[in-house]
Amino acid sequence: LSFDALKEPAHRARQPFGQIPTYEEGELVLFESGAIVLHIAERHPGLLPDTPHARARAISWMFAALNTLEPPIFERDQATILERGRIWYRDRLRTVESRIRERLGELARRLGTADWLDGGFSAGDLLMVTVLRMLHGSGLLEEYPNLAAYVARGEARPAFERAFAAQLATFRGEPTAGHAPATPP
Repeated sequence: LSFDALKEPAHRARQPFGQIPTYEEGELVLFESGAIVLHIAERHPGLLPDTPHARARAISWMFAALNTLEPPIFERDQATILERGRIWYRDRLRTVESRIRERLGELARRLGTADWLDGGFSAGDLLMVTVLRMLHGSGLLEEYPNLAAYVARGEARPAFERAFAAQLATFRGEPTAGHAPATPP
């Protein structure tokens, strides 16, 4: 969607905040990444563990990705884009990056040498990898080799590669399986 289309009444009817993503399945319309991923994970084996406690922990990791890790990372992105020319930019960036490092350190300690956050790959890992990818190019992720390797493992999953290729094709306006080409903004 173009930035203008995000604010149009048709999109606002699906997403009241005028943001992306939205998800439509028949008459069901969902917004917010976590809600969408949880809905899909509940319907596709392998994204949520079968046992109740492991399932609850995977859902906790989904919330942690979106509510604990993503806010300071997104704040850094916004500062970099919107405040770069301000006199306080360097101090603000240092403060935000300090908060990010604190969270990354906690996550790196928790992950340790494991491949995934809690046993096998889950929707919690899917969202965490997605959030951590926002740090590519910042140098922050590389300060935590086990997290950099974790993100690389997530990106190397065949399903990730297919989804990323489809997203790029959509962005470029190319047709993808089952979808018409996107209208360029």
